[in-house]
Amino acid sequence: MASTLSTRPVPPPPTAGAPPAPAAPAAPPTAEPGLRAGAIGFASNVAIGVASTAPAYSLAATLGLLVAVTGVGVHAPAVLLVSFIPMFCISVAYRALNRIDPDCGTTFAWVTRALGPRPGWVSGFAVFGADVIVMATLSEIAGKYLFLLVGWQAAARSTVALAIAAIAFIAVMTWVAYRGVELSARLQQALLGLELAILVAFAVVALIRVYSGHHAGTVTPSLSWLNPFALSPGALVDGVLLGVFVYWGWDACVTVNEESQDSAGAPGRAAVLSTLILLVIFALVSTAGQATAGPAFLSAHSTDVLDALGARVFGAPFDKLLVLVVLTSTAASTQTTIMPTARTLLSMGRWGALPPALARIHPRFATPSVATLLMGGISAVWTVALLLADPAQSVLGDSITAIGFLIAFYYGLTGLACVVLYRRRLRDSIGRLLGDGLIPLLGFLMLAAIFVAAFTHYSRHRIDGELVNYAPPVAGIEVPILIGIGSLVLGVVLAFGLAPFLRPYFRRRREVVGRTGELIDA
Repeated sequence: MASTLSTRPVPPPPTAGAPPAPAAPAAPPTAEPGLRAGAIGFASNVAIGVASTAPAYSLAATLGLLVAVTGVGVHAPAVLLVSFIPMFCISVAYRALNRIDPDCGTTFAWVTRALGPRPGWVSGFAVFGADVIVMATLSEIAGKYLFLLVGWQAAARSTVALAIAAIAFIAVMTWVAYRGVELSARLQQALLGLELAILVAFAVVALIRVYSGHHAGTVTPSLSWLNPFALSPGALVDGVLLGVFVYWGWDACVTVNEESQDSAGAPGRAAVLSTLILLVIFALVSTAGQATAGPAFLSAHSTDVLDALGARVFGAPFDKLLVLVVLTSTAASTQTTIMPTARTLLSMGRWGALPPALARIHPRFATPSVATLLMGGISAVWTVALLLADPAQSVLGDSITAIGFLIAFYYGLTGLACVVLYRRRLRDSIGRLLGDGLIPLLGFLMLAAIFVAAFTHYSRHRIDGELVNYAPPVAGIEVPILIGIGSLVLGVVLAFGLAPFLRPYFRRRREVVGRTGELIDA
């Protein structure tokens, strides 16, 4: 049997009196495996950005609620147009920050550099918290629509069946994310292509039927639906609180920057393009939807908007297409929620902000193995606990509202970090002043205002006799405040509590972009 020891020749012993042979050079240390550079192209970046937002699911979950907001009605497209503005501004900030530092930790890394380690740690925790919270509703909706697609109504109403289906979806999508970014990107392109094709087909057929007079109760579209100035300030604010959630998720395309071709440029451009694509899709489908049936119909079917519209627009059996599109949308978003969160945890582990085990990369699949499995496991536990403890799903509904606080917080801090990091370069040109300064600053200010407005709105259980939140208060605190603001408070407590144990990270100095374009100590 051949020896398993090294076959490198052994030099003969030195002759007596001869000078010792020079020592063999030490073997270079084996490099730690890293994320696979250049694995995905620009098209995959865009697909991940749009798919992460789950356009079909977002519309199904919020369009009925949006038109039901007092004073909004047919002006839902206008609300979605206004909600786009802060998202676009922050996407510009992501592009600028990724250009100088293509770190897969994105917000965590950039806020740490610009504003310091504690704000950076809390922002990373906010990303993690928002993604874990949303996994419950994504996986539950995916399970429900799978049962509806096959006509299994009893399972769609069973809490236990929904919990089992949710765990299955989380497990499958965790496996996809674990196996590699290329597989994830191919899956996203396929699912997104199907999703957009069905949504566009729905909008086209719906508008044809509206203008041809095929249905009673249709409403002819008007340009006034896009006019936000037709809304009262209160109605606009209440609507935008929902609209911001609709757009959330496009930043996932930037978290794969280290695995992208042109890592410093392509993911940032994909973020901006993703928000523009979403604007077109949301405006088109919301206009077609309310033209088909009117705001009252959408409000009455707020928990099942696309399913109800499918019967009116396509008829049987093609009405199942809209059930299919919500299913594929939530499945895609489940996977693209696990993937970026794992990379945020990877970056935090790599920076020393969390245990180094989270920075482990799978040697074969080149994915953050420990972080991916951890995200999938925590998401499964959270989902099952929420579904079984709350069969009425009132807390589940309020948890979606709570995510708005986390979104506004970490998106807003990203905009502020861009201005602070680039502050010494803002006078270089008009383009730099706008792209690296004023536009990100506008996004920060708008999201800060939305955060305050959301706190004022959701801290009340009833307004004018109507329920604001689903679940009753806990110890006098409304559930969206308890989950949303509570998560941020927990993040602050953990940041200060971990500081003595993670000294190198928490003693980092803030940085700034220097005159020659490099990052230097502030």
